[in-house]
Amino acid sequence: MSKPVTIDVANVTIRRGGRIAVDGATLQITQGTIHVLVGPNGAGKSTLLSAILGQIAFTGKVDMTFRGSGVIGFVPQTFVADRTLPITCAEFLALSRQKRPACFGITKPAAALIAKLLERVGLAGFEKRRIGELSGGELRRVLIANAIDPAPEVLLCDEPAAGLDPTAAEELDKLLLGLRDEHGTTIVLVSHDREQVKRIADRVTRLEITVKATGKPDEVPL
Repeated sequence: MSKPVTIDVANVTIRRGGRIAVDGATLQITQGTIHVLVGPNGAGKSTLLSAILGQIAFTGKVDMTFRGSGVIGFVPQTFVADRTLPITCAEFLALSRQKRPACFGITKPAAALIAKLLERVGLAGFEKRRIGELSGGELRRVLIANAIDPAPEVLLCDEPAAGLDPTAAEELDKLLLGLRDEHGTTIVLVSHDREQVKRIADRVTRLEITVKATGKPDEVPL
């Protein structure tokens, strides 16, 4: 028996700056799978993620069906951090994990959870490191930690492995597979890493402004 569809993208067209960024894209993303979007730079992959999130205008239809928590996690491709901003990793992660402002201190329950999240992404002991002092790869791991708690029903990731060293990238793959297998998370991932796609993808869609192919990793040109 096939799994139900979580995200149904039907004939989505997106115009940006007077040009067509995505043209009539249609695809279905099955519940509890890792679905990877591949294609060249400028093919519309990040733009399509923005449409699924409802962040930009488009024509066509995007339906998202929730069967559990309804929590959506998102890891953006870019995140501009003010290097002078005096906020630590723990304070950043505490923003959505406690009611009182983090500037008044982090509660014990939130601190314990934050420590576990940082450990899960390979940043144990980074609680007091300032966001502005992090490398690009370290910042990306903090964003991943922020997106996986509470365990999302749907997780959208725009090139989450960019800037990660091979060990960190391998740990990220394990984390994503764990979310799928343990929590049934539906994951939509943009990736240029062919080996990563082969390791973790259940389904692959090749996008070149329009959908060129969808299938198993060995059925779609990477």
